Amino acid sequence: MDIADESPRGMASYDAADGGRGMSVLNAMYYLFKPFLPQAVRYNMRRLRANYKLQTAKDWPIMVSAGETPRGWQGWPDGKQFAFVLTHDVEGPLGLERCHQLAEIERKHGFRSSFNLIPEGGYEVTPEFRKSITDLGFEIGIHDLRHDGSLYRSRKSFDECSVAINGHLREWRAVGFRAGFMFHNLEWLKQLEINYDASTFDTDPFEPQPDGAGTIFPFVVKGRTPEESYVELPYTLPQDVTLYLILRQPTNEIWREKTDWLAERGGMVLLNVHPDYIAFDGRKPTISEFDSALYEDYLIYVKEKYAGQYWNPLPRELSQYIARQTPGMPESAT
Repeated sequence: MDIADESPRGMASYDAADGGRGMSVLNAMYYLFKPFLPQAVRYNMRRLRANYKLQTAKDWPIMVSAGETPRGWQGWPDGKQFAFVLTHDVEGPLGLERCHQLAEIERKHGFRSSFNLIPEGGYEVTPEFRKSITDLGFEIGIHDLRHDGSLYRSRKSFDECSVAINGHLREWRAVGFRAGFMFHNLEWLKQLEINYDASTFDTDPFEPQPDGAGTIFPFVVKGRTPEESYVELPYTLPQDVTLYLILRQPTNEIWREKTDWLAERGGMVLLNVHPDYIAFDGRKPTISEFDSALYEDYLIYVKEKYAGQYWNPLPRELSQYIARQTPGMPESAT
């Protein structure tokens, strides 16, 4: 497989003149004061910004050029039409409590997913909890280090954090990473001992660092040595928080429509859903939640409309598939 180094669309990396932060002064101030802002104020601020972005977003939720098939693409295993990848970022103690409820919904419909956990955040990740997830056939990944917006504050900060992140990767036997707030620098990430990263997206103007990968396919980021190389998995469906908490969408129609477009082009449907913000068991959602029925109904839609046509790998399995087709990838990734 001839997959280009870095993004096939030439995704912008962090501006060195910006100290590697990749965010504006306003964004930096927001994350600095975020812990002290009431939840309603935070959502209103993000909603105002998102509605402004919505007026000028020409390539959202679909970027037509992102659907171009990469040179040398060999397709999905067993002739499947597209890949269907489910991921979850767990941001707080409430989300941790809800992981098994979310997993049960997916198991009910024959799906598997990965749960990305914060190693040094506001909750404790015990070996017993990790085992309870992996024993179900699901995956555990690393979500940032502290999820406080400081990971990319400077190169020095990232270097220091990478040592701790690698320690957690080894301890948890995890091979995947996703940064908080979807900040990304594909060059710096070569320091992590990972098989894949999932901190990018095909197109998403609502993220604080909105430069996208511009592709709906996974791609390889090659380092100077095989050990520095990894697979990048951009998410390709709008995040749940964007749709339901910020834009206040009443249905999952955007997920459905884009899934149809992705499937038609043989790409990767990769979704990120947060258990922290899901109201289960028919309970009325709060201002910071959406009904789990929106997610379950979407899973049923995919299962029924595309029966036998999709491959539902764990992210680690997808990255292994890409690595096996790419010369020079480390043996650990295959």
